[in-house]
Amino acid sequence: DLVDEIVPGSRFDEVVAGRLAEFAAVSDRPADATGITLSYLERRDAEDSITYPYLRIEIDRELRTARLLMEGPKATPPPDAPAVVAQGDSFWPLALTRALDDALLHLRMNEPELATLIFTTEGDPDLVADYDSFLLDHSDHWLVREVILYIKRTFKRIDVTSRTTLALVEPGGCFVGFLAEPVFASDRSYMLEGPVDPPEAEPRIRLTKMNLGPLPMGNGLTRLATRFWGRDEALEAVAGLVGKDLDATEAEAAGLVTFALDEIDWDDEIRILLEERASFSPDSLTGMEANLRFVGPETVETKIFGRLSAWQNWVFQRPNASGERGALRSYGTGQRPEFNRERV
Repeated sequence: DLVDEIVPGSRFDEVVAGRLAEFAAVSDRPADATGITLSYLERRDAEDSITYPYLRIEIDRELRTARLLMEGPKATPPPDAPAVVAQGDSFWPLALTRALDDALLHLRMNEPELATLIFTTEGDPDLVADYDSFLLDHSDHWLVREVILYIKRTFKRIDVTSRTTLALVEPGGCFVGFLAEPVFASDRSYMLEGPVDPPEAEPRIRLTKMNLGPLPMGNGLTRLATRFWGRDEALEAVAGLVGKDLDATEAEAAGLVTFALDEIDWDDEIRILLEERASFSPDSLTGMEANLRFVGPETVETKIFGRLSAWQNWVFQRPNASGERGALRSYGTGQRPEFNRERV
């Protein structure tokens, strides 16, 4: 039962072509549809920054952080699904997701010592909500469906990253709908509390139906269901907040953010947070965070990426715990352990 069919070599190509034709026949994609061209991704690299359309990354080498600022759309959604095809890869959700996907892979491969990814947003919350509604209303269109699936796959990269993830909900942000998912995916989230000038820039979080199903994690649950695992009443209460702008007090009371801080404490608390994360054993953080990110059903994805990759394929292979200058052998000696700071 490990394979579906055994085919002789003389008929292999014929059978494969036949199976492909069968699958294509039941697809709802129009046979005469024209695809879109994914143009070369525009990216400008500097020593400590990376800039894409709709995404800016600032790297702090001393604190070993990367701040990813995701920008909201500049215009309203297209009028219909065919207009999305006409826009091609400039369609805002697709353009942003391509940039985020590339950025996460770039940081994984080329910045192994970065310890913390910080997610922030900037833009018009109402425009983001309009795009969220557009994606849901046209989810039966082949291209819109592929964009939603691409968003889902890209956000899964955040779920399984070996880095600490933080979300900062600050004035002028647009954590709305699918763009709010990094808040729920992050190990910790902080939201600024209190009045700001101008009042319309006050930090808000707004849930949409996009947060309730279309973007599951590797465990098959939404990030909200994962966050409220075992607390069904709290999850139902959060589902009732769809469409409402939540300030810091409301978001913290609903359990949507880890901490709500006022302006007096904000800078110091964030500074201390980043400094302590940079000082901890990177392997202990990787293992601990992997343990806490996934709950509920054990799937093929979570068996591999939920804990196995972090512990058996990484922590147990490294000297930070039991090496000559690791944490265990240094304990009680008065000497500080020496850590390999790479997180990838």
